Amino acid sequence: MSDWDKLYKRANKLLDRLEYFLPVNHPQPDWHASTAFRWRRQGNSGFIQPVTHPHQITLDALCGIDDQKQRIDQNTRQFVQGFPANNVLLTGARGTGKSSLIKSLLNKYAEGGLRLIEVEKHHLIDAHDIVERIYQRPERFILFCDDLSFETDEPGYKALKVVLDGSIATVSDNVLIYATSNRRHMVPEFMRDNLDTRHIGEEVHPSETVEEKISLSERFGLWISFYPFDQDQYLKIVHGWLVYFGIGKLTPQTRAEALQWALQRGSRSGRVAWQFARDLAGRTKSVSGKTP
Repeated sequence: MSDWDKLYKRANKLLDRLEYFLPVNHPQPDWHASTAFRWRRQGNSGFIQPVTHPHQITLDALCGIDDQKQRIDQNTRQFVQGFPANNVLLTGARGTGKSSLIKSLLNKYAEGGLRLIEVEKHHLIDAHDIVERIYQRPERFILFCDDLSFETDEPGYKALKVVLDGSIATVSDNVLIYATSNRRHMVPEFMRDNLDTRHIGEEVHPSETVEEKISLSERFGLWISFYPFDQDQYLKIVHGWLVYFGIGKLTPQTRAEALQWALQRGSRSGRVAWQFARDLAGRTKSVSGKTP
């Protein structure tokens, strides 16, 4: 290989590295292409990408969480109508419908101008950039952060705190953040964190470590908790999904199979109920020869 070829090869490698740091001019998203979007990163910049086939689920399809539905539906209605509303943190047992509930709100209020932008945890450092791109839009946007949990030193943790409440810039009134997590404080809590708690008289003063860990969740104005379902609630959800899949009756045999399915999974969650109903519907239609 000649000296010229070596120089050419090295120059190409250098240009490849430099391209990563150069801004990429992404086209503006087609806001009419969808009601749901995702924040994507390419190199050192990001862009808003339409979701071709958003998850179509309705509020009525979600059973066993009527109180939670009422509270978040009211908050979202206020937001879509242009009235004050809160950022929402949905926490609690897995598989109880936290994420599905947020998606169902988009289905209900899309015609009123609601739009959903899904932001992954490791992209939360771009939250300010996302808000800047949409704050002049006429639509109402929910930034959807699913299944959040952090270590205290993660950059996304501090970025989310700042966006929620803590920046010198005012948060745009056409943006809310709806987040789900299996734990309310979203940060691991250890026994050693309580060792520095001070007791003054009858008052308890948490340590600075504990205060720091609860500071993120406190920035959400509305907390909605989800709890494990008991057996009757689980079977009610199973029946609801069986009706959805065209099987209207919960027979004693089906009931027993549903309970066995939950026992094998170690959970009576809404997700497990949906998976059982889907499996039963597939097996039933396969045997009968019915096409979907």
